[in-house]
Amino acid sequence: MIKMIVSDMDGTLLNSNKQLPKDFAEVYEQIKQAGIQFVVASGRQYYTLIDEFAHLDHNIAFVAENGGYIGWNEQTKVMQPLLMTEIKPLIMAAREAGANIVLCGKEAAYVENTSSDAFKAELAKYYAKHQLVDDLLRVDDHLLKIAINDFSNIESQVYPLLKERFGQSFQISTSSPIWLDVMPNGINKGRALQFLQQELGISANETMAFGDYLNDYEMLQVAGHSYAMANAHPDIKEVARFSTLSNDESGVLHAIRKSLAQLTN
Repeated sequence: MIKMIVSDMDGTLLNSNKQLPKDFAEVYEQIKQAGIQFVVASGRQYYTLIDEFAHLDHNIAFVAENGGYIGWNEQTKVMQPLLMTEIKPLIMAAREAGANIVLCGKEAAYVENTSSDAFKAELAKYYAKHQLVDDLLRVDDHLLKIAINDFSNIESQVYPLLKERFGQSFQISTSSPIWLDVMPNGINKGRALQFLQQELGISANETMAFGDYLNDYEMLQVAGHSYAMANAHPDIKEVARFSTLSNDESGVLHAIRKSLAQLTN
């Protein structure tokens, strides 16, 4: 029996145009009628996720910032904030590498006002609530993660550099071909999902989860019914127990429909 369905957003539930499937609302109503908790688990900001689903009458739980922030049943939780004293050397290294940096806080996302227009446009896709500041090192907020962008060198240069220098101190993983995320050690979507499972009394074997990229890896490990999208990273296909169609073929809804059909038979 499935009691919880968890889906990543970009590359998974959303198509390549960053849109929900046209029939998502219909399938979500079926999920609700079946008494199944739907969870969105994303690297996106909490406020962006809220906006994305504002048109629905829903009780969706949100795992935002790759597990750094959780919202469910009118409750919220910051899993473990980053300390500015700890992250300053990493920010300086990312600056030296020429990467774009976002400090993801509880109240807003922060970027420096010297950022390029191309980066600001990319930022707006994922951070509905953001502020331009003179210096990231002077931000005062509960910091959930650092998102780092590079349009051409994230996996070949920026990720290896930061992983080598700071991999012992932080959890660092790529979330797309142009983004990586820096989290407190032990904080990820999987850890957040385990927290929700405990809060809601739902086991791993009662959980279905969908992902496509490396920041979904731990989440798929703690779901008994784990699915990799057809467009997923090879390592995600390796860890997932099952596979489904691509995000542009509504693979998440395809698998959910099959599961719901089995419940009614």
